[in-house]
Amino acid sequence: MDLEKITAANKKAVKAMMEAEPVLVGVKPASEVIPGMTKKTILHAAPPIDWKRMCRPMKGAVAGALMLEGLAKNETEAFELAASGEITFDACHNHSSVGPMAGVISSSMPVFVIKNTKHNNMGYCCMNEGRGKVLRYGGLGKEVLDRLKWINEVLGPALDKGIREAGSINVKTILSEALHMGDDLHNRYKAASALFVSRFIPHLFSAVEDKKIAKEVSIFIASNDYTFLNIAMPAMKTMADAGSNVDYSTVVTAMARNGTDFGIQVSGLPGQWFTAPAPEVKALYFPGYGLEDANPDMGDSSITETVGFGGFATAASPVVVQFVGGTPEEEAEQNRLMYEIVVEENPAFTIPVFNFRGIPTGIDILKVVETNICPFGHTGVAHKIEGIGQIGAGKWTAPIELFKKAVIAFSEKYMI
Repeated sequence: MDLEKITAANKKAVKAMMEAEPVLVGVKPASEVIPGMTKKTILHAAPPIDWKRMCRPMKGAVAGALMLEGLAKNETEAFELAASGEITFDACHNHSSVGPMAGVISSSMPVFVIKNTKHNNMGYCCMNEGRGKVLRYGGLGKEVLDRLKWINEVLGPALDKGIREAGSINVKTILSEALHMGDDLHNRYKAASALFVSRFIPHLFSAVEDKKIAKEVSIFIASNDYTFLNIAMPAMKTMADAGSNVDYSTVVTAMARNGTDFGIQVSGLPGQWFTAPAPEVKALYFPGYGLEDANPDMGDSSITETVGFGGFATAASPVVVQFVGGTPEEEAEQNRLMYEIVVEENPAFTIPVFNFRGIPTGIDILKVVETNICPFGHTGVAHKIEGIGQIGAGKWTAPIELFKKAVIAFSEKYMI
């Protein structure tokens, strides 16, 4: 095995990831900015999957998106259309995009537009609807569709006006500050969302002439702790993508779950997905729900762990255990283990309780297989039946099979 080539390639990939400078530059309908998006395209959380194998909450989210687009009048029509072969399904990750939970993005949905000004690559993500019965958890019903229509018609255009008034908003500085204020930047975004709102609100009121709309939008984003999640995710996508396509690199550039499969991508193996069954989530459930109600893990939000946040920075957020379970001591120990499977520590994002040690960055498939230490992260939990929504939050561990498959493919490609 040519360890010198691999080491040099991994340093190059991770250096690019750490040097990325993601900024928020606008909000636009998906059809205007996402490559390959059409009226009959539905993007979803990766890895790629066809309609027959989709889990029920993802199917529910697809149905809701088809009704939003006016392609179906009701749920029955939406399910029939989705199964007809007329709809093109693909993974968000294959279109420079990410989406939490079901990850569904359709053509009219407004998406945050992120530009990595260091490497000039782009990232996109839909708006955050809040918690509970929402589309990303497979929620259906009039209240879900009414909220999505308001997001399309009011929230998206207002946010775009405010961002254009601001010029751009630096995402990297908010992530760094929020990590020192108790966020893990996966399941906890209280500080990051507050920092964003404080920077953005003055520009919103300056740019939006109708102050009633400005007030309505400001209340919505200020009352949603997860407002910044959907900005951070595409920013992290641009960071991860900056480290892609480096020959001989064994660095993971994507981790994602679609409720059926868990998949990873590797820098030196561009375009390939390595998959295994999506794992169960070790979770804290809302009253009245339990493991028997839960869908296996889903969502592109593990892009956070891919670049060193979430479970890889959980020691920075002791209070997150009140939402995902466990104890601060257990989380800190799990965090320490993640340093064993990465290439570098990122000095731009530091963990106070570890004496401001940089977050572990650049998951190495060789180290995962050698140590048998698998990436760990945080997540929400969707009910296994469409239409219900979120029922809890917890933790996942990536299956070791993913990394073994990737190592075999890497060895075959590079004749190791």
